[in-house]
Amino acid sequence: MTSLPDRFRAAARGAGATAPDADLDAAANYLLGRWSEPQRHYHDVTHLASVLDVVDRFAGLAPDPDRVRLAAWLHDAVYDPRALGDANERDSAEFAEGLLLSLGVPEEVSTDVARLVGLTAGHATEESDPDGELLCDADLAILASDDERYVAYTSAIRREYAHVPDDAFRAGRTQVLTALLELPSIYRHAEIRAEWEDRAQANLKAELEDLA
Repeated sequence: MTSLPDRFRAAARGAGATAPDADLDAAANYLLGRWSEPQRHYHDVTHLASVLDVVDRFAGLAPDPDRVRLAAWLHDAVYDPRALGDANERDSAEFAEGLLLSLGVPEEVSTDVARLVGLTAGHATEESDPDGELLCDADLAILASDDERYVAYTSAIRREYAHVPDDAFRAGRTQVLTALLELPSIYRHAEIRAEWEDRAQANLKAELEDLA
């Protein structure tokens, strides 16, 4: 099995990085350190690997899959459960662009990866953005999981927000789920939607009932 640092190096090279392999490996290990921070119970290395696996599986749907892979690595590079609004996504996007530029990734590519990272704030994409659609679909893949894994996911999210009182958490979580259900569809790519949409819709609706 290919290691995560190897996968990062391959994606960076595919996106045009010119830095030495040692620098790419150092960046990957630095990112893995961020993904392993103690406040993360769901947004951790397991989530990163899961998103990368979905991107790899459906890479043929994206014109620039290596950009999507890099965006997957960087989309939660900054993650503070106490942050307000879209601050984590904005900070992650800014961090992504700076890191990739430092690794010799062309400016146009670095800017585009940062744009992709920013999409994960609301998971809303433009009509013609297959790269963005794949990243968002991969990030939301957990929503279509089986009952046991979905319960583990929601429990991990609650632990990340342990500082939030129950009433406030229920209100906030309800808002998040409702916003997802109000999207034209949870998944954008037709192939992914056909496989996962019904299950994800059922999971979200069942969670909303529990929260109520």
